[in-house]
Amino acid sequence: MRFTKMHGLGNDYVYIDGSQEPSLDFARAARLVSDRHFAVGSDGFIAVCPPSSHDADLRMRMFNADGSEGEMCGNGIRCVAKFAVDRGMASVNPLRIQTGRGILEVWWERDADGRVARASVAMGAPILEHALIPARVDRVAAEARVVGHSIDLSRWGADWWRDARVEPHITLVSMGNPHVILACDDPWKVPLETVGPRIERDEWFPARINVHFVRFGPRSGEALMRTWERGSGITLACGTGASAVCVAGVLLGKSARTLDARLPGGPLQLEWPSDGATVRMTGPATEVFEGEVDLDELEAKLRMHGVLPGAAHGGAVHA
Repeated sequence: MRFTKMHGLGNDYVYIDGSQEPSLDFARAARLVSDRHFAVGSDGFIAVCPPSSHDADLRMRMFNADGSEGEMCGNGIRCVAKFAVDRGMASVNPLRIQTGRGILEVWWERDADGRVARASVAMGAPILEHALIPARVDRVAAEARVVGHSIDLSRWGADWWRDARVEPHITLVSMGNPHVILACDDPWKVPLETVGPRIERDEWFPARINVHFVRFGPRSGEALMRTWERGSGITLACGTGASAVCVAGVLLGKSARTLDARLPGGPLQLEWPSDGATVRMTGPATEVFEGEVDLDELEAKLRMHGVLPGAAHGGAVHA
């Protein structure tokens, strides 16, 4: 399998031309290539495929590191535009990319070398109805919004919130995939590696959920955030998450409608001009390297090292 490693602010994926791999098991490929010790290493896997809709130019299929298929990836879709335009698969601007969220428009910009370096995405209007997130928070009506909803933080363990001064309420936003936002004084003091998976898999969230701890401010157009991504764990950036944070900041009265979101991998620019409008997200897209991988040999290597059940030998990745 030929692949390209790409990232948006460190949120990295293995990309393939899906039209060249019509029989590939994408979920299996995601589980194999994402291992950071013995494989390519990534937050997941994205196949750039022919669209199934006449209204789209391309289709993006995105898989988390655990092999589960996600609806959408904000950093990933910018890299899809770069992958396609740089390789001559598409040239229109904006590109119309079919996702699990629907067909989204992506405007791309070339650098001095003529390669795509940056893109802006119309992410769609946020979904705020409780049942459509989807969520089943106790004593919240299906049609209600969950904005600044008070909770007992001990639901997710004892005392973890104290050092970071996490506020005892949650806000839920879907950008086609579900997000929970918790405001705090210092996201870096949250033990995200333990709290993240507890929240992700809470029974309140039947499709699991992406988790974000955010410090809004000090200016109204700024936010510092850290993310636990559903199915992948701690990541350096999350484009749909930053979009959800922009919406949450407005709804909570903590942020302006134009937001500079500072993530561990770098900044993203967000704008939510009005309630019901699409969220606009802008940021870079970067290619790291190209390579080839034999998935059967890679699976044997991962089994040999105990990453997958069983035992075998072999393995090869060439880049």
